[in-house]
Amino acid sequence: MEIKIGVQNIGREIVLESAQDADTVAKVVEDAITNGSELRLKDDKGRVIIVPGNALGYVEIGAEEARRVGFGQF
Repeated sequence: MEIKIGVQNIGREIVLESAQDADTVAKVVEDAITNGSELRLKDDKGRVIIVPGNALGYVEIGAEEARRVGFGQF
């Protein structure tokens, strides 16, 4: 699923693909905002993204969908 993270006072957003489910990501984001701790997410390539919880502007969690295979348009 695609996750977009907006950071305060930064013009660009952080975009990553993650294998984590939406509920898990929402819980991690909620904990980071509530406690002021860092937001740690792992993308589908194994990289870890760390953002300070007090610097978060917004987090957009995309819907989970199966990957499409092929060249046809549906």
